[in-house]
Amino acid sequence: MPAVRERGPDVHRAHGRRTRRIVTAIRPARNYAGPRRAPWLLAVPAVALLIVFRFVAPIEGARYAFTNWDGIGPAKWIGLRNFVEIWNSPVTRGAIWNTLKLAIGSVLVVNAVGLGLALGLNRTVKSRHILRSLFFLPVVLSPLASAYIWGYIFDYHGAVNRLLGALGLSSWERPWLGDPHWALWAVFVLVVWQFSGLAMVIFLAGLQGIPQELDEAAAVDGASSWLRFRRVTLPLLAPAITISSTLTLIFGLRIFDQILALTSGGPDNATETLATQVYEQTFENGLFGYGAAIALVLGVLVTAIVITQLVLLRTREARA
Repeated sequence: MPAVRERGPDVHRAHGRRTRRIVTAIRPARNYAGPRRAPWLLAVPAVALLIVFRFVAPIEGARYAFTNWDGIGPAKWIGLRNFVEIWNSPVTRGAIWNTLKLAIGSVLVVNAVGLGLALGLNRTVKSRHILRSLFFLPVVLSPLASAYIWGYIFDYHGAVNRLLGALGLSSWERPWLGDPHWALWAVFVLVVWQFSGLAMVIFLAGLQGIPQELDEAAAVDGASSWLRFRRVTLPLLAPAITISSTLTLIFGLRIFDQILALTSGGPDNATETLATQVYEQTFENGLFGYGAAIALVLGVLVTAIVITQLVLLRTREARA
């Protein structure tokens, strides 16, 4: 039987040199510019679409706000006539007032309800995960689906009037969505129901980021639950309050789907907002220039209020 020949160190070194030469031969040149440019080239279409739909379209819409364009013929420049009409129209002035009421009410009530839910579900309750999911469920529902659900609830033969009748309060029964004095409040209830879960999640994230030792130290010092909440928890929740308040303010100023499905702006224009007026004037009445002017007013209003709120809340964060 022939003896096995052992490889010496020279054989191993030669094999290593051949391997390095092969790897060097198949390795691409580092100064090749193609792969380095490829990611930027792939991003160009998305960036172009973003610029067109995010910046060019609003600028073009703002230009049409100063014309009498009907969507078909040529646009004629009329200056500030559309904005004068907005100011003189009682329907549009009422829409501005309704928009502000929904926005301010959303900021106050939605955040108060969301904070209360977050404080209650931040404790070690066995069913807290299920309850969090249930309270957050309306956020992920379609606005139209939510509006149809509450349309049935607020119907004259719906759940609200049936409950009032069962409690012996038949005199309180009314057509909630058909009464000009109550229709906007019905829409507001829907907004609170749909967005309180979002505020709850934001506040839960803020509460879980607060060290438990601070609250325990304040309790040892004899501070009551209310004093600990006011002096410890609330100041540390300032970033969460800023985020939640800004989001709910934007949602309240731009509410459209819920009103369109519930009341279509009625009854008697009682639930008209700037968003619904943009839709009605543009696509129902064919006044594209006038609708663009209302959209421009809405955009300026949203931008001014949101920036003002952010500045005030950021200042409060810095002081806290």
